[in-house]
Amino acid sequence: MYNFISKCEEDTKSFAYNLASKLDNGDLIILSGDLGSGKTKFTEGFLSYFGLEDEISSPTFTIVNEYNKNNINIFHFDVYRLNSIDEFYAIGGQDYFSKGICIIEWGEQILEALPNNYIHISFNRDFKNDNYRNLNITIHGNKYKNLF
Repeated sequence: MYNFISKCEEDTKSFAYNLASKLDNGDLIILSGDLGSGKTKFTEGFLSYFGLEDEISSPTFTIVNEYNKNNINIFHFDVYRLNSIDEFYAIGGQDYFSKGICIIEWGEQILEALPNNYIHISFNRDFKNDNYRNLNITIHGNKYKNLF
């Protein structure tokens, strides 16, 4: 497990920007954490690497937002509203994994659908300082073992 302490929104966005520079189609990131913990700021920073920071919108009601830049597809999921993993399968969720970079908020709800290799980032607030976030990064599979 790896740890990153974000002291402000810009730290979170910068961390995401740097991670985006290392990923390509077929990569998968799972984001977990309470509402307001930084998942959307992370995604904003990630998309900024591709010049898409002004394009971000929450996929809460659409389940997935699709972005494309320079032959890279980015799929931003929010699976919080799914009632079961069967709904993820019904929308063809697994088909997205090989078609681009996937960022899945609340991905812990669909663990059994995930491939062997993915990055899981858990966002935790620091209750002593409102702006701080502790990002716990867990690597699943061997693909990302040298990334951090």
